[in-house]
Amino acid sequence: MLNEALWSYRIACHGATKVSPYQLVYGHDVVLPWEIKAGSKRMFSQDQLATDDYVTLMKDELEDLAGHCLKALVNIEENTKRVARWYDKRVKVKEFTDGDLLWKLILPMGTKSLKFRKWSPNWEGPYRIN
Repeated sequence: MLNEALWSYRIACHGATKVSPYQLVYGHDVVLPWEIKAGSKRMFSQDQLATDDYVTLMKDELEDLAGHCLKALVNIEENTKRVARWYDKRVKVKEFTDGDLLWKLILPMGTKSLKFRKWSPNWEGPYRIN
């Protein structure tokens, strides 16, 4: 049962941030119902704390919340760079020289003829590069 709960918790971590949404909001890991019922090590150590120590611990976790958010931001930036590298590997670079003939793409938003509707041309040209 413990392995299933840990597995589902890892799934809950967002792929881009590598942090669970719960941790980003509250600053600590979620307490699962089975932990309360079965008495996990974390719950046992939390129950042993005095009230003042517990309040201090919760305040420290809230201060760490900014650190979790910064860590998530760094992970998002790394993920963005990774996706950009993956995309850039598959881009085919096209070079044009003077005298080449090109077609110009007609964008679909409001530029197509109402007379022809979907039968309007997608390209116009050809145009010569000078």
